[in-house]
Amino acid sequence: MAMPMNQERIEKQQGITTAERYLARLCERTFLSLWSYPNIFREALVPGAKIGKEVCDLLVVFEDQVLIFSDKDCAVPQTGNLQLDWSRWFRKAVVESAKQAHGAERLLRQFPNRLFLDRECTKSLPFVPQITDRTRFHLIVVAHKIADRCRDELGGSGSLMINSDLKGAAAHTEPFQVGDLDPAKSFVHVLDDTTLNVLMRELDTIADFVAYLDKKEEFLRTGPRLFAAGEEELLSWYLRYTNEKKEHFFKLPEERVDFISLEEGFYEDYLRNPQRIAKVEANEVSYSWDRLIEKFSFHAMSGTQFFATPGGVSDTERILRWMAREPRVRRRMLARKLVECVITTPANMRRTAVSQPSSPGDPYYVYLMIPWNHRATVQENRDVRRYFLEAACMAVRLKCPEALDVVGIATESGNDSQTRSEDAMYLDCRGWNEEMEQEAKELQQALGLLMNVQETRGIEQEYPEPEPRPLLHLPVKVGRNEPCPCGSGKKFKKCHGGR
Repeated sequence: MAMPMNQERIEKQQGITTAERYLARLCERTFLSLWSYPNIFREALVPGAKIGKEVCDLLVVFEDQVLIFSDKDCAVPQTGNLQLDWSRWFRKAVVESAKQAHGAERLLRQFPNRLFLDRECTKSLPFVPQITDRTRFHLIVVAHKIADRCRDELGGSGSLMINSDLKGAAAHTEPFQVGDLDPAKSFVHVLDDTTLNVLMRELDTIADFVAYLDKKEEFLRTGPRLFAAGEEELLSWYLRYTNEKKEHFFKLPEERVDFISLEEGFYEDYLRNPQRIAKVEANEVSYSWDRLIEKFSFHAMSGTQFFATPGGVSDTERILRWMAREPRVRRRMLARKLVECVITTPANMRRTAVSQPSSPGDPYYVYLMIPWNHRATVQENRDVRRYFLEAACMAVRLKCPEALDVVGIATESGNDSQTRSEDAMYLDCRGWNEEMEQEAKELQQALGLLMNVQETRGIEQEYPEPEPRPLLHLPVKVGRNEPCPCGSGKKFKKCHGGR
């Protein structure tokens, strides 16, 4: 868990170099702004020193997950000796960055309260990680400039190859290959310009991102020997399969294998797969969930919340943490329901809807659409809405006695609001008692909340079946070995020409 520290306004860095600012934007999109902090500093250890020392280029603290990024933008030497160029670049861009990341981990484990958002060490890190046996550290080195050289020498995407036989920094003598920099310490994931973008695009939630890092680390340290033409090839293998828990994993053949080789092209095939294309299209609605989290986060961090509980941004983080926990597929389900409520509820009607958990530990969500009374003040409208929202959360617990966590989201009814506002609330039901039960019953009857609930259930496929491709009116003259005009990427004779 993270121990919150009350803070009226959060002002964080945006990255010092161009590469750091780019990393900050990518991480804020994936991990969201309330949990992603560029340029973290520690107190100066030398008495009388005026400024602190930078700990890492970017830090993500989300519950028991701590991600430490070290970003190095080093030019690759051009001596004419590839082996020498690689050795010099690797030592400066990767080994030194890994050293910084391991140092940041050590500091976080020993002195988590000594981290600051500014070099003067006056603005504390808002959410200090409570280090326990459950805390997971993910160390990530982002090494720039090498992708261009790799592409020039070998062709392809330019991503660094992964070779699990490489154990220790001294073993990394073969150009463009990375493995385990130090098996005795926390694993360091080495990303380049190509794979940084790939991972941030394909795994763009905290849940999806750390799940991949966990399974990759476990596989490289305990699984069969592996050689992959690039991180993206490893990722495409991971994304193709799910286990009985619906979690992605590295599926091995039935028979025992001692060595796995992933050649270039797996990821390109994955990108062209119609089901992956359908997945990207289906995910579009889910980003409204991200935008809602970011809207709440902005007002919490800038101190402009309409309602602020005594805990300030810490209380808001606790609510938003539930929403940000959700992986991309579940965000798709939740956002679709919320958007449907906003679009289909008339401005003069009230509506309450509930999304049930998909897995044990997931919260219940209740959505409240309530008409805006233009004869009342903004304060009066918001007070009424929060009163109804609290009652709606309690009604969910009344209807679903197994509910432990309920998150409520409220907004105006109608789809034409020019100044839409939202409220969010969290109800921890672990202390539910007879008095709360009675109050919930009275509120439900008085306000008419969730009286006749129509339950609907469905299964959300991560990879939906793509829409059937329409029949094409092809040109008369298309060579059998030419690309099919349908855009499939196949030869005409193996696509529409073979029908």
